[in-house]
Amino acid sequence: MNEPVVLDWGYLADLADKVARSIAASWAIVEKDDVKQEILLHAYECRPAIEANYANEDFLWKIFKKAGVQYASRERDYRDLMDDQYYYTPDEAKAAVKTFLYTDEELGKLLGRRDDLLRCRVSDGLMSARMDAQAAMPRLNQRQQQLLLRRYLYGLPIETGADEVALSRAVVALARQMNRVLRTK
Repeated sequence: MNEPVVLDWGYLADLADKVARSIAASWAIVEKDDVKQEILLHAYECRPAIEANYANEDFLWKIFKKAGVQYASRERDYRDLMDDQYYYTPDEAKAAVKTFLYTDEELGKLLGRRDDLLRCRVSDGLMSARMDAQAAMPRLNQRQQQLLLRRYLYGLPIETGADEVALSRAVVALARQMNRVLRTK
């Protein structure tokens, strides 16, 4: 019979501190202590996984790093949403990808008019979204780019449920990257 692993929370706190320090150094939006607290909360909530891998410090580092980066990403997204700059939604990201059907010149001629293919009125906002989407697309992984183009540019159906889920995540990822582009101009 396997005996339960007794976790040394002091050891885990030290490891969480090291991970938090590395995350805070690359994510200016978060403080080290806040990241550490979030990592330790995650460790407490996921005790079975921590207990199963307690002897493998590299694996614990990966678990802690993922929890810390997710926290930092949530904090950055919240700040982006609450600042006074424009915030792209996933629907706006989809609309921007659909504009890739046209060249810049063709889309410029449609400015101010309703377009049946895009199913919207072509505005300055859509032109800006298109530019931000073009800058954001290379930041997505290859599969996300292919799914976005397949569905929203070429109009082809998505074949599997897994691809449908991946497409939804790709739309959200594109909107996030468009917001990153917007804030780094």
